[in-house]
Amino acid sequence: MVEENDPALDMLQQRVNAKDPEALKFLGDEYFRGQDGLERNINRAIELWTEAAELGSIDAQYNLGNRYYRGEGVAQDISKTIHHWEIAAMKGSALARHNLGALEDQNGNYERAARHYLITAKMGIKVSLENVKAMSVEGVATKEQYTEALKGYQESVDEMKSPERDEVMAKAFIY
Repeated sequence: MVEENDPALDMLQQRVNAKDPEALKFLGDEYFRGQDGLERNINRAIELWTEAAELGSIDAQYNLGNRYYRGEGVAQDISKTIHHWEIAAMKGSALARHNLGALEDQNGNYERAARHYLITAKMGIKVSLENVKAMSVEGVATKEQYTEALKGYQESVDEMKSPERDEVMAKAFIY
């Protein structure tokens, strides 16, 4: 719960006033979830995410795409969904690109779907790899595409491995 003279809230407000896109996105997240003493307010979250997206926040673009996809706080609009996810994907959001692949897959645009999934599999997104595999089994993607996705996924996972990372992850879980 946030208190009135909370230094963290004061610092966040300073960053929001300075038009820091990540602070705006973070505050939008807080309003969306109704956390840290804020009442849930989807409209306010969308306003903040819109401002953050205009200032360059990739995650705010992704969040806006999700809201338009689900019709939460805005009318459902797939063209606006695609618009926001494409911007986020071009700036490096693996989740946005994966979702674009899923939309293409649902619409029967298998070649475009496979291209999106190949990119995100190479970024370490396991479900993208699994989707290319399923598409290959169904005959709508090639074995070569699956092999490329598998190789790229494995390279990505290998790049992320390190003794330091393994040690942190080992301590992160208590069970």
